[in-house]
Amino acid sequence: LLRNYFAKMVVKTELCAFSEYRIYPGHGVKYVRKDGQPVTLGSAKARRLLNNRKKPAKLMWTQAWRRLNKKARDDGAVKRKARKAVKVQRAIVGASLEDIQKKKQATKPKNAATEAALKEVKERAKAAKKTNAVRPAGGASIPKNQKFAAGTKGGRR
Repeated sequence: LLRNYFAKMVVKTELCAFSEYRIYPGHGVKYVRKDGQPVTLGSAKARRLLNNRKKPAKLMWTQAWRRLNKKARDDGAVKRKARKAVKVQRAIVGASLEDIQKKKQATKPKNAATEAALKEVKERAKAAKKTNAVRPAGGASIPKNQKFAAGTKGGRR
């Protein structure tokens, strides 16, 4: 008894041949073409446009136009996720994989002397920047070279 109470009613719907909207029972018109093919149309608007030989793909409100311009979400075709490229190390003809890894490790560590020299250069650069940042008192800023003369606006004449 409870199963029947919660069961949902299924309504048989058809699709409009022009707009591809759902046509519920009691709505729409079945129209038979000259070649004998029955066509179901949802509205007088759809029938009129079909008789006037209008293309549904050129009318923005139809599903054909939406499909053509990729507007509708199509649940049937799910976009596949792109796989990330996995980096794999391989041995080269002249050297094995272990040899290549040993060479990489050998190049990474720097000796203490070069590190100290780099540190010293960076500190000098910082100190130079600080001294340049301080301006002499009363010194006016010098204007950069200007494109136009003082009296003109710079537009076309």
